[in-house]
Amino acid sequence: MSATERALEITRAAALAAADKLATDPVAFDVSEQLAIADVFLIVSGRTERQVGAIVDAVEDRLVELRERPLRREGHGTNRWVLLDYGDLVVHVMHADDRAAYGLERLWRDCPTIDLALGNAGVTRAAGDGRDARAPGSAAVGDG
Repeated sequence: MSATERALEITRAAALAAADKLATDPVAFDVSEQLAIADVFLIVSGRTERQVGAIVDAVEDRLVELRERPLRREGHGTNRWVLLDYGDLVVHVMHADDRAAYGLERLWRDCPTIDLALGNAGVTRAAGDGRDARAPGSAAVGDG
């Protein structure tokens, strides 16, 4: 079994909304084989607490347009690691430092990644390092 079409649709919408707020390192994992509670985990980063909050707001606003509301929201007070649970989709918006410390990608590395189809919007660079910051397997449209 793999992620539903609806889960993929809202994942890509959430990723695009995050990219519009300059989120870095977007990666989505199809966790449907491993978990009964969700189909997709989307992980994105922000460089500051303010940016994390802006990314969260943008994701929520975009998914409301698609008639999706979070079932649960955690961590918004500190804006270091905010979790938005939409049932089929769980969005992790993390401060870049916390993301490096917790290493969620290591936990889910055996799960298939999802092409977010962000084009240039998904090609964001970590602050000042000049390298392509996309996670392995999250190629943008046109890569290949």
